[in-house]
Amino acid sequence: MTIETIRREFPQLNLQVNGQPLVYLDSAASALKPRSVIEKMRSYMEFGASNVHRGAHHLSDIATDEYEAARDRIAKFIGAKSSSEIVFTGGTTAGLNLLAYSLARFVLQEGDEVLVSQMEHHSNVVPWQMVAKEKNAKVRFVPVLEDGSLDRGAFRSMLSPKTKIVALTQLSNALGTWNELKDLIAEVRKLGAYFVVDAAQSITARPVNVTELDCDFLVFSGHKLFGPTGIGVLYGKEEILKEMPPFFGGGSMIEQVTEEHVTFLSPPHRFEAGTPPIGEVLALGEAVKFYQSLDAKKLLEHDRQLLQFTQDELLKLDIPVLASKVDRSHVVSFNVAGAHPSDVGAMLNEQGIAVRAGHHCCQPLMARFKIPGTVRASFSIYSSEEDASKLVSALKKVKGFFQ
Repeated sequence: MTIETIRREFPQLNLQVNGQPLVYLDSAASALKPRSVIEKMRSYMEFGASNVHRGAHHLSDIATDEYEAARDRIAKFIGAKSSSEIVFTGGTTAGLNLLAYSLARFVLQEGDEVLVSQMEHHSNVVPWQMVAKEKNAKVRFVPVLEDGSLDRGAFRSMLSPKTKIVALTQLSNALGTWNELKDLIAEVRKLGAYFVVDAAQSITARPVNVTELDCDFLVFSGHKLFGPTGIGVLYGKEEILKEMPPFFGGGSMIEQVTEEHVTFLSPPHRFEAGTPPIGEVLALGEAVKFYQSLDAKKLLEHDRQLLQFTQDELLKLDIPVLASKVDRSHVVSFNVAGAHPSDVGAMLNEQGIAVRAGHHCCQPLMARFKIPGTVRASFSIYSSEEDASKLVSALKKVKGFFQ
């Protein structure tokens, strides 16, 4: 598909904001939804709406088959060895909390350490901090260098026998920095520690293969992958998931309950208590199908061209881009001299341009760079050079206002 053809699949791009065509540059927060995903969700609500796994009738059988087919598709999409390694969650945040309470709570002892980095989203910081406090353990932050890249030397020096869990983003939501993790995972493997990959941003940036990475866990959200909100995926190696206790208890995750004891189903079902978000799972499966129909190499090249074009044009306006010299994907993060990021975001909105402004749930990163936040324009598969040009033109007006 050409970019023009792809854009036609997203009805949201027909919207107008303040009397002007929408320029949507906030895909790092949430991606737009293609027609096929919208139709899949609508179809389930209109013609299905039956529960899965426990019904003894036709509608339940159909829903169950489609639900598990979506799980199987997602397993293949990320290179998992089995669909049993795919746990449906409420999103990246829910997946990380599940790991904090079902893994970290039973792994961490007093004095142990969890390594994260200064560029992590709060969802990959706060759950670990909460459990570490409970266990008298410590969360340590790998520094970010001045160029916006991970300090890999510091990472290696911080590894020790105390390290029990390492949780790193593959792609920074605030800077767009791409972190090559395979070699770091190999080093952590030597310690016998667990490695968690936050793929919330990377899942639509470049191909992600959990088997090649050899990570223990990986999490992402459906709504950043052109699917609905309220659904996400936790990948975990099956042998590890089998040893982990459930996070939630209730129906659909038990093998047997008596007045004296309870036994649990095997993964992934032991982690999916209660009625799941069935329509959302089916729609996420459809979103993956849609994304897989596209040419990944062309999308990657398109993203690189947009980043370079936007960065070059902003430099002409004397608006530097953070992390401009490192390997990045789909994010342009910047500030306008003399202007607060929120004011810039509001002025762009007046011109029909949607961006994100603030700390992007990355306050440790903002503190490291001694700034209150940034303006973040983020691209996706439907973003065009015209979108980038409109951003640059709008920023000329904004910059002139503050000079």
